[in-house]
This record gives sequence, C-alpha cells and structure tokens, in this order.
Amino acid sequence: MRVKVFNRKGQLVGPVETAPVEKTDAQWRVQLTPEQFQIARGKGTERPFCGPLLDNKRQGVYRCVCCGLPLFMSDAKFDSSTGWPSFFQPVAAENVGTHEDRSYGMVRVEILCARCGAHLGHVFEDGPPPSGLRYCVNSESLAFTDAQDVASLADPAAD
Repeated sequence: MRVKVFNRKGQLVGPVETAPVEKTDAQWRVQLTPEQFQIARGKGTERPFCGPLLDNKRQGVYRCVCCGLPLFMSDAKFDSSTGWPSFFQPVAAENVGTHEDRSYGMVRVEILCARCGAHLGHVFEDGPPPSGLRYCVNSESLAFTDAQDVASLADPAAD
C-alpha cells in the first residue's frame, strides 16, 4: 500500500510503500484502552461533546491511535458544532479509506485508516470550503502530536 508519512525533518513525504498493520483483537486490546478498542476496532461512536480532542486548538498532526499513520493536520480542523472533531480534508487522500456504511437504517460513508483499517468516523458533504466535506472523527480513534514534535514521527518507509 502507498501512503504519505513524515520523514526525519518533519516533512510529509510520499506516497511511500508500507505494509498494512494487521493484528488480532487480543493484540489490539493490549495496545488500546477499552474505549479506543470499542470505537477504532469495534466501529463504535463516542458520545458527542465528550472526546478529549474536540476542543484541542494546538498546532500539530492527528494520527491513527492504532498504527500512528498521519491522518489530519490541525490547520484542516474546524468547529462543526456537531460534538466531534471535524476536518475539511485529510493529510493525504491515500491515508484515509472509505466504505459504505448502511448501519442504523442510514447510508453513510465511513472513514477508515488506510494502513490498519481502524474506524475513524464518517465523512459528510456539509463542510466548509475548499473541499465542502466534513470528516467527522472520534477523538478516541486519534492520537495528537504537537507541531514541534512531528519529526519524532519519522517513518522508516520515508528513508
């Protein structure tokens, strides 16, 4: 698979070839909190207005809580007043996959981490310019890294 990652200089590079991250549920349960597992691996949803990253205003990158793949930058975050962190675009189109979700009697577009398949949330067509999209993401599916620490996320695939 091909995704964009950070190099040792903290620059987003690629797409680069990287292996998918595959683990058993038991392995994910060791790595994640019960809430993270229920949402990211079990396709759950956190309660609105309760996620720890909803009101985060710091500059940096939002990564997959499961595999660390960069997913969204803080400069793409906006206040959608929906109760979940919202972004108008991913860090790279190849880093976020989509899947038709017909659960709960609705048809929605689920968003997933391209590298490990973690459930992130859903994307809707009611976002701001320039994309007109709203990537509505569960905080529990994300890990945040401050801008000054992005170089620490260097991926071996970026070398």
